[in-house]
Amino acid sequence: MQQLVEKYADQDFVIFAFPCNQYGKQEPGPPEDILKFVSQYIDEKYLGTNFFLFDKIDVKGKTAAPLFQYLCDKKRGILGTKSIRWNFAKFLINRNGVPVKRSIPTVEPLSLVKDIDRLLAEKCTITDFS
Repeated sequence: MQQLVEKYADQDFVIFAFPCNQYGKQEPGPPEDILKFVSQYIDEKYLGTNFFLFDKIDVKGKTAAPLFQYLCDKKRGILGTKSIRWNFAKFLINRNGVPVKRSIPTVEPLSLVKDIDRLLAEKCTITDFS
């Protein structure tokens, strides 16, 4: 992720990270511990600028955050499943807020460069933000 943050630091590309403790209880700690862990991999100068770390949420099941209900409904996983199978699933969202790609956790972030470049080249078509 750090490489993507650096590559697109001067462009309209932002990463939103949502920690989740629903997968093997991998995020049991408080927000401070999560931030400390993330800071090992993301240069602090990008935190809050190109990389936003949100509070821990649920991303699957009845308690899934509305954002993830929307993402999983619009971009389904393998065999059409809505559920996120494991941590580090990735969604690419265009300038209009439309999810355009979903990647499984094992997909390397740098393999998304072509898709990101294509999305950055597109113009926003929404004119009324009210």
